[in-house]
Amino acid sequence: MSRINRAMLAAALSGGLLGGGLLAVPAQAQAAEWTALAEGSLGSVDMVVGGQSVGSGPIARCDADEQPRNNAGVAVVSRTTRYGRGETDCGRDDTGIASAEAGGQRFSTEVLRQFGGPALEVRSYAARCRTTENGSSGYMELGGVSGFTVPRDIPINHAVTIPGKQPEDPPMAKIVLNEVVIPDPPDGSMTTNALHITLFPEGGPASGSLIVGSASCDPYGLSPQPANSPT
Repeated sequence: MSRINRAMLAAALSGGLLGGGLLAVPAQAQAAEWTALAEGSLGSVDMVVGGQSVGSGPIARCDADEQPRNNAGVAVVSRTTRYGRGETDCGRDDTGIASAEAGGQRFSTEVLRQFGGPALEVRSYAARCRTTENGSSGYMELGGVSGFTVPRDIPINHAVTIPGKQPEDPPMAKIVLNEVVIPDPPDGSMTTNALHITLFPEGGPASGSLIVGSASCDPYGLSPQPANSPT
C-alpha cells in the first residue's frame, strides 16, 4: 500500500498579519469592492529540451467565477511527460469564502532519462487552498512517489535534488514539495503547488519547469467593474 504524504499551511494569521507583515489596502482601491478569488489546475509544463520548447498551459483550469469545475483525461504533453486523469473544483460560498482544489492521478515524466537520470512518478496528488477573513490557507497530498524521496511530514518548500550523472556534474533537477508562493510584500494571497520540478537549476542541456497540482487563493481580489462604470 502506497504511503500518502500530507502537509498543511495556514498562510495568513488573524488580524491581517501574513509573514509578519501588515496587510495594507492600496489607497486608490479603498473604495473598490473586494472579492475573494480562487483558481486551480492539474499542473503546467514550460521547458526547453534539446533546443525545442515543450509547454502546456494550466491543465483543467478552474476558477471561482468563470469555470467552477473542470476535468481532463490523460494529457500527454510530450513523449516524456504525461498527466493522468484529474479534476479541479473552484468556488465561493455564501459568506464570500473562496476555495480551490485540484487532484489527479499518475503524473510521470521521463525527461531526465536521456541525461542518465530517473523517471519521476506520482501515483496521486492534490493541492487545495481556502481564503479566510484575513488571508489564505493551503493543503497538499502526494501518494505513491518514485524517482525521489519524500518525508513522512512534508515541510513547506521542501527541496529534493536529483544529482548529476557524475559527481562533478551539476544537478539534473530541483524538486520542491509543498511549494508555497506568497507575494512580497504579502497581501493575504497564496499559491500551493504539490510539486514543482525545475530542470538543471544551475544550467545544463535542458531548462524550465513542471508543476503538478496547483491551487491559488486571494481573499482581497478586486471585483471587476462594469465597462460603463465611472472612473
